Amino acid sequence: MEITEGRVSVSVEEASGSGSGAAAGVFFNPDQELNRDVTVAALRTYRERERPSGAERGTPSYLDAMTASGIRGCRAAAEGFDVTMADVDDEAVALARDNLARNDLDADVVGEDANAVLHRRGRSFDVTDLDPFGTPTPFADAAFANTRDLVCVTATDTAPLCGAHFESGVRKYDAIPRNTEYHPEMGLRVLLSMLVRTAARYDVAARPVLSHVSDHYARTYLALDHGASVANQALEGLGWTYHCQQCLHRSFERGRVPDAPDECAHCGGDQVLVAGPVYLDRPHDPDFVAAVRGNLDDTMGARKRATRLLERIEGELDAPMHYDQHKLYKRWSEPAIGMDDFLEALREAGYEASRAHYGGTTFKTHASVAEIRDAVLDRSE
Repeated sequence: MEITEGRVSVSVEEASGSGSGAAAGVFFNPDQELNRDVTVAALRTYRERERPSGAERGTPSYLDAMTASGIRGCRAAAEGFDVTMADVDDEAVALARDNLARNDLDADVVGEDANAVLHRRGRSFDVTDLDPFGTPTPFADAAFANTRDLVCVTATDTAPLCGAHFESGVRKYDAIPRNTEYHPEMGLRVLLSMLVRTAARYDVAARPVLSHVSDHYARTYLALDHGASVANQALEGLGWTYHCQQCLHRSFERGRVPDAPDECAHCGGDQVLVAGPVYLDRPHDPDFVAAVRGNLDDTMGARKRATRLLERIEGELDAPMHYDQHKLYKRWSEPAIGMDDFLEALREAGYEASRAHYGGTTFKTHASVAEIRDAVLDRSE
């Protein structure tokens, strides 16, 4: 069937089930239109704001490392990028070439593993986009060793990332993930930790300029700076989360080695979970996010949804690990109030608070669980 996204029209396999192409054909996920629309707006923003010495280096190069139908690479080519599209599936390579021709676009399509393309001498890219099925970990080393400016990463293995599949998360991300009520953000910050640590091995500082969790995947865009000293500084953003399973209190500590408390500082309980290393710095740059939002346009089918998402991210308080309002009220055995009233109660009590993009009842604040309870329950009484 023919799909139109943005400025391109491509041929893809007939959809079979939720979110995927036919079982025997080239994979295509129509539910990823939001991901691809935001990617195009981010590429526009990168070219305008983040690309160093752009005039000297000519047309920016972009690697669509797992191209499948080629729709993401076609859209980048339509934006004027010098695109390379890679896939190990011969059918995907043929389909990507057909879709380029359908749109009168030029790109280099290669039937190779992404790691081979990245490590080939003389094939360093300005932007590398990793969108694998599952974990991006096997491709992270090659990406950071062979990319100049921007690495874009999607991870769809959210269960290992958030600790629901604990052993798998430890193996794939070299971290201790924990399945908490803030599991979407746990997964994102475990992913960012792995990426920042991998980049540092190549004397590269990876700075997330936009990150989000949507539709059972995590997506992040990392601006790169090269040098040992800046890579060392990037590692300072890593640390540990200590989470009390009894009262939901959490605390954070920066550093490469954890010093977990024996008991919860709030309730004195001994069920404190240690998670990390996680990324504790801000997972986005508000100015970059605002610019991405400004680069959305009416050709994008997911523009309205993308706008709402980016507005929420742009306004998020810089605080690690969101709270879920409903889960707090359930723990307190109290009926929940409306989110607007809830956040206003926190602000009136002197605490900064904002909605979070991870869900309709998620929010950010620097207040502790005890301070949140006092602020909102005192008001309701």
